[in-house]
Amino acid sequence: MLLENIYNPQDLHKVPLEQLLQLAIEVRERMVDVVSRTGGHLASSLGAVELIIALHYCLDMPADKIIFDVGHQAYAHKLLTGRNTAFETLRQFNGISGFPSKDESVYDSFTTGHSSSAVSLALGLAAARDFTQEHYKVVAVIGDGSLSGGLCFEGLNNAGHLKKDILVVLNTNELSIAPNVGAISTYLNKIISLPIYNRFKDQLESFVRSRVPSESRILKLVNRFEEGLKGLFVPGMLFEEMGFRYFGPLDGHDLHTLIPAIKNILYIKGPRLLHVITKKGKGYSPSENDPVRFHGTGPFEVGSGRPVSAVKSASVPTGTPAGRSYTDVFGDKLVSLAKENKKIIAITAAMPEGTGLDKFRDAYPQRFFDVGIAEAHAVCFASGLARAGLKPVIAVYSTFLQRAYDQIIEDVALQNTGVVFVVDRAGIVGEDGATHQGIFDLTYLRNIPNLVVMAPKDGVELEGMLEFAMELDKPVVIRYPRSTIHNVTAPSAKSIELGKSEVLREGKDFAVIALGSMVEPSLDALELLAKEGLSGTLVNARFAKPLDVDLFKSISLKTKKIFTIEEGIIYGGFGSAVNEVVGVSVVRIGLPDEFIPHGKRDLLLEKYGLNAQGIADKIKSCLK
Repeated sequence: MLLENIYNPQDLHKVPLEQLLQLAIEVRERMVDVVSRTGGHLASSLGAVELIIALHYCLDMPADKIIFDVGHQAYAHKLLTGRNTAFETLRQFNGISGFPSKDESVYDSFTTGHSSSAVSLALGLAAARDFTQEHYKVVAVIGDGSLSGGLCFEGLNNAGHLKKDILVVLNTNELSIAPNVGAISTYLNKIISLPIYNRFKDQLESFVRSRVPSESRILKLVNRFEEGLKGLFVPGMLFEEMGFRYFGPLDGHDLHTLIPAIKNILYIKGPRLLHVITKKGKGYSPSENDPVRFHGTGPFEVGSGRPVSAVKSASVPTGTPAGRSYTDVFGDKLVSLAKENKKIIAITAAMPEGTGLDKFRDAYPQRFFDVGIAEAHAVCFASGLARAGLKPVIAVYSTFLQRAYDQIIEDVALQNTGVVFVVDRAGIVGEDGATHQGIFDLTYLRNIPNLVVMAPKDGVELEGMLEFAMELDKPVVIRYPRSTIHNVTAPSAKSIELGKSEVLREGKDFAVIALGSMVEPSLDALELLAKEGLSGTLVNARFAKPLDVDLFKSISLKTKKIFTIEEGIIYGGFGSAVNEVVGVSVVRIGLPDEFIPHGKRDLLLEKYGLNAQGIADKIKSCLK
């Protein structure tokens, strides 16, 4: 076994070129075996195996640097940089991260998990390298999805302007340029990456510049010679115009082509872009056939590729109710509302399945927009739709909404347009870790004028909030967690009113004001405390903004202690808002001022005291 003997990239350099194909097979087998048990981002990582092997084969790591955009494709990188044994713990609590992590390995320059930032990060490293007169190489690996984010183009534009020595590797698997991967393109790129060709090109330019005026037509013709030649075959003129030397597209699975090309390109000066084309999910047929599902998958059966949950459910008696998620409820309800309201428009930033909008897309394709990985654009776009009289609904993960903070303020809230933000994965997300935990939205949204911020306690309340949001002519945020729904109480006979909470239980010893996902564990905590003779009032806040000030003040006059409970950072969050208005000291229960690591959601909620027992213990200790 080759992989078992590779503890770092220096060991990889000892492997003969003809054995690298076998290594690629072993790397894929290892990925499939582990991810089938832990879940993870499999399809992208399977597609990038040869590319990562080739990069490590040509670079001198860790002196040289690789920055992966997002990091979905980095599993082979982890396996080749000393983490093969630890790979068993992928995405598990206290195990290795599913993304590159600066705290995990010297081979990971940054902790990455969001799209389109790699070029800018790499350019910063390259500029610092030149400033300190060091000589390492810097490579940014991006995907076609990265190019839908404006930040990527900002980085490319600045890199082309600064003329720093930097290599950007563009790995695409969906663009229609695949037919260009052939003998002519491969031969042409082999020629233009050779040192002798580039020496000749540089010497020719230098010779002509020394003998003709700078504005001479001859000089312009020389500069356009290679551009014209490549334009016959190569879809890279955009990058050439931005100041990059473009090479490709090359077959991203052909190591005998990739390795010589990368070796040559690394020693060319200035910004360079190598374009490779790969097959997402390559080497594992279920992933090749369904790369969308295997982009981010839970545990699965290796032989069939079926989710473990589906395999287990086959033994469950027919008629046993399966748990529905908030995402499922939202997707079904929006389709239902859109049937009656023709003005409802749905928008996603490249996450239709993840946010539940795939149902809307299939039902109303003309009213559905996928804008790509471009959250800032999605928000501005939605505001334009709303100003023109439509009712846009943006479904987005909490962690990705952060990318559009300025647009939420300037282009929605300031304009007071009726955009509805449906914020999925709010709170602790789980195995994707620090870059994906949705723990900041309450803090950064509650201080924006004109916004209404809501959180449902269960699926019935989510449906009611969606109905309410459609009737409200101002921007609305509805946040909910990544979890299965249990209806907390019988449906309330009282409809949702702006800024009005719901009292679920009356008690004399203390009061709990819980928001959204924390209502259910708070109710369970009160049951535990009741067994010890403590009775408490429980309020389902419903709104983080505006607050039910009158109710909260009246409660503060009747009870010894008020506790707020939220699934978010407590500093500046919902509890802070309540504390500001009630005039008495409030005990805030939530997440600490730190980045939350990866691990199963239930385990992390327990760790941070946001389950029933943890809440009960905190209340009891404060009352004592």
